[in-house]
Amino acid sequence: MSESWRLFIALHLPSEVIAALDTAQRRLRTTVPPGIVSWVTPHSIHLTLKFLGDVPLNQRDTIAEALTTVARAHVPFDLSTGGLGCFPHQRNPRVVWIGVQGQLNVLQLLRDAVEEVIAPLGYPTEERPFSPHLTLGRVRRDAQRSTVQTLGAAIASATAPPSVTWTVTDVGLFRSELKPTGAVYTLLHSAPLSREAGW
Repeated sequence: MSESWRLFIALHLPSEVIAALDTAQRRLRTTVPPGIVSWVTPHSIHLTLKFLGDVPLNQRDTIAEALTTVARAHVPFDLSTGGLGCFPHQRNPRVVWIGVQGQLNVLQLLRDAVEEVIAPLGYPTEERPFSPHLTLGRVRRDAQRSTVQTLGAAIASATAPPSVTWTVTDVGLFRSELKPTGAVYTLLHSAPLSREAGW
């Protein structure tokens, strides 16, 4: 059986966006009881376009080449951080996030193009609607329902940090390694967006 790695395709975030996410986390930590949320390390946060799961190593280069082809057909575009929210809803939050604003139509086109080239390689297109967000943390499985509702109320009343805008210039293929201390992400391939041609 060939070795496989957990891979995903995502947009890397610049330092100023990571700093804003760190600020949002710090503010939320002061308003919710400890032990409810497993917070994501800010420098590990990125905007996921496609989670691939376990990928045979001999397919990694093929995926990277497909990603490069997609990137060459798209120009850089601007996104910005938005408000705080949670999935599935505030009454029973499981994932805490900051929304994404800006040229979402261009982001959607890029994500759709990624799905289109990756699907023939054996990774079916995601059926759920694309909901771009930046995950700040995930509710612990053992958290009591009453305290989880406290988190939902905190999110509803919290003020997001000032919006930060950045330009998306590349799309990356990442490896995810699950370790006792949390997931470790490694950039395997960066595909720069074209400065000239559109789709």
